[in-house]
Amino acid sequence: MEMLHGSAGVQTAKALKNAAVCLMLLPRFLLAALTLWLLDFLCIRRKLLMKMRESDLASPDDPPMCVSDSNKMFTLESLRAVWYGQKLDFFKTARLGGAAPNTEYADIADSLLVYIEEAHPSDGWVSSDAPYQIPRHRCLEDRLRAAELMNQKVPESAIVVDTMENSSNSAYGAYFERLYILKDEKVVYQGGRGPEGYRISELRDWLERYRNELEASDAPVVVHV
Repeated sequence: MEMLHGSAGVQTAKALKNAAVCLMLLPRFLLAALTLWLLDFLCIRRKLLMKMRESDLASPDDPPMCVSDSNKMFTLESLRAVWYGQKLDFFKTARLGGAAPNTEYADIADSLLVYIEEAHPSDGWVSSDAPYQIPRHRCLEDRLRAAELMNQKVPESAIVVDTMENSSNSAYGAYFERLYILKDEKVVYQGGRGPEGYRISELRDWLERYRNELEASDAPVVVHV
């Protein structure tokens, strides 16, 4: 009886925690859902994309936000993807200034690209702007085959794939895409969630500041990006 009572208590605590997280994320999710709904009005979509390109924050280094007119933004799959991404971001273990999870590749690469699950799979939230139509990865072999397409485009980059448990995606809140800089197994730069928060210019600015600091101190240090 005591074991059953203890198990029920754990389940209750877990349910309360999940409910609290849902309440915290709900305003942010509803705002994202409203934005997606508005973006299905082409006049609003075109005007917003134009403003984003002309914004003072826009940089030639940053990939432009491109959404063709044929893409539906407000769908059940898109809402699932947004909710999933926001939950990953909330529960991620990687925090600015904190220990960097999953750094077992730091000794073999200064720049590392981790291929995670597809943001727009052909059997999910489909994007007609995607250069390839790739279905959800059902096994590691599927993910490796998809990553090979990326490797063909950027053969000079070190590319690894996330596990089917999505350990790196969960640890770094990487969905849909995200930039990090790690130094001495610590997170020293954490970019925003892509696509709107994916800013190569911010990463470049951080590296420039760090280079200036190195030149001033004349201390050779390797930074893993």
